[in-house]
Amino acid sequence: MKVVGFTFIRNAEKFDYPIVEAITSILPLCDTFVVAVGNSEDHTRELVAAIDPAKIRIIDSIWDDTQREGGRVLALETNKAFDAIASDADWCFYIQGDEVVHEDDLPAIKMAMEKWKDEKKAEGLLFHYRHFYGSYDYIGDSRRWYRKEVRIIRRDPAIRSFRDAQGFQKNNRPLRVKQVEAFINHYGWVKPPKLQQAKQEYFHSLWHNDEWMKANIPKQEEFDYSGINYLAHYTGTHPQVMQKRIAATNWQFSFDPTKKKMGLKARFHYNFEKITNWRLGEYRNYRLI
Repeated sequence: MKVVGFTFIRNAEKFDYPIVEAITSILPLCDTFVVAVGNSEDHTRELVAAIDPAKIRIIDSIWDDTQREGGRVLALETNKAFDAIASDADWCFYIQGDEVVHEDDLPAIKMAMEKWKDEKKAEGLLFHYRHFYGSYDYIGDSRRWYRKEVRIIRRDPAIRSFRDAQGFQKNNRPLRVKQVEAFINHYGWVKPPKLQQAKQEYFHSLWHNDEWMKANIPKQEEFDYSGINYLAHYTGTHPQVMQKRIAATNWQFSFDPTKKKMGLKARFHYNFEKITNWRLGEYRNYRLI
């Protein structure tokens, strides 16, 4: 079984993306790894190149900033990395620059890839998600956070990164996938407040034009993490590759999970999901088979 990892990244240092941790977390499962490194203002390329020169292949890329609206440029960069993978790959493992896999989940992921390798109707593998917010101690616990997404796909040229690179489609339809009992840990909302604010301003610029940015994104020095309605306390462990980053935390964030702020409709949906594990009206860019 041949597995190739792939991702894209730009300005990882400037916006504090844990790209080294992201790639390192799944590298044991990958024979090789393709990284599309965009034109950066920092040492992103050197960071990536130093991870594992024997496995990692860098594709130097210039982002088309005219394709920023709707996050389209992110899908274009994802496709650049994906298209550089040789056709003999059985599986292609996608990871974004703020996503990390726990080492305890690697055996289950490998088992799933082996199990479904020859099941051609399975076009991808679906993962559960944990979205950390504010600090490494809290996770998103509401409908605003997507619960699952596809992160392993076939090396099929008809498969394309969808919209803003959250998932994939084939011939403009959702992929047919199998569930993997493993998690992607998403750390995009855990940064020092100053860097989070800088990242938010940049991030929104990939979706919206300058006029929208001026009208909707306040200019402030630090991101205000307090504008969140409800979170859950995280009691599990973090990936080993994240421990150094966690130990270097230099800001404070706290939240009382017992004081969730929600209206009657939101409370109904919340309680219904907790009881049934079913999310009413959930958007799914995949088809479980």
